Amino acid sequence: MIKIIVCTKQVPATNEVKMDPVTNTIIREGVEAICNPFDTYAVEEALRIKERLGAQITAVSMGIPSVAAMLKEVVALGVDEAVLLTDRSFAGADTLATAYTLAKGIGKIGEFDLIICGKQATDGDTAQVGPSLAETLGIPHLTDVGEIKDLNGKKIICRRMTDDGYDEIEMDLPCLITVTKEINTPRLPSILGIKNASNQKIGKLGSDICEENDTHIGLSGSPTQVVKTFIPTSAVECQFLSLNALADKLRELSNMEEEGN
Repeated sequence: MIKIIVCTKQVPATNEVKMDPVTNTIIREGVEAICNPFDTYAVEEALRIKERLGAQITAVSMGIPSVAAMLKEVVALGVDEAVLLTDRSFAGADTLATAYTLAKGIGKIGEFDLIICGKQATDGDTAQVGPSLAETLGIPHLTDVGEIKDLNGKKIICRRMTDDGYDEIEMDLPCLITVTKEINTPRLPSILGIKNASNQKIGKLGSDICEENDTHIGLSGSPTQVVKTFIPTSAVECQFLSLNALADKLRELSNMEEEGN
């Protein structure tokens, strides 16, 4: 049986996010949150593999304790189990520290054949966590996968999108892929799935997944930090001109351009 790990992330349900002026990280408390839309395609693809070939699916997420509710929604779709990495020491992590923490958590979960991630998260849009996770684990990876052409216990063949068209690439297992929205159409949970998920226990792992005094996690362990965040402002000046005034204005601009040349 193929063992699949799906990485999911909880993101704000709106683009109008607030930033902490001290840490320059997103304030998530009190903000409506959803499963990262790109991750729903990753979950769906794992479920389709399970239906087609048989698989054990584990969803993994890192975040605050309330992320457990999102993981129950994933379980309601048909995921077998879910694990939440949650600890104050994980807060403020950049993409590299996040990938490192996820790798440590996956190491505690056990052996796997395939990790599926969404292409990117809508709150950061960096598309870095998936590849960074693969590099940390030391496994091959492929991004922007739009179709899994073949999968067996040893290899996977994927069709990935490129600027010039498509590539078909074969990789040995275990490996990691990130998927695009072209790969499938995510399903909705069934009533039975929701009922079963309500009784499902979400596993939780804390900082004990890392060595004592680990310097690679959280804000302090992030090699990149946001120095300043702000919302760009723009002002548009509008003038109402008569036809004659418009003609004069255009002649003035034309003369300025000629003088500039």
